[in-house]
Amino acid sequence: MNKNKAKEVVEILKEALPYIQKFASKICVVKFGGAAMTINKVKEEFAKDIALMRQVGIHVIVVHGGGPQIDRALKEVNIEKNS
Repeated sequence: MNKNKAKEVVEILKEALPYIQKFASKICVVKFGGAAMTINKVKEEFAKDIALMRQVGIHVIVVHGGGPQIDRALKEVNIEKNS
């Protein structure tokens, strides 16, 4: 790791540390919506973020949105959506 990257990491950790301390051992509910699930890069970054949260002691509960997938399934079986 070069010096610039190391400095960047230190700054990020300094900024994150109060939040890590505040939320360690707490339960955090995170919504992962259906639209986000369709983008591979977003899924990868989400998984990394959740793994990091768990590593610093945050108890994560992920809930699913699924709106676009549900809309598509309704359309496929000719059911009109009730908003």
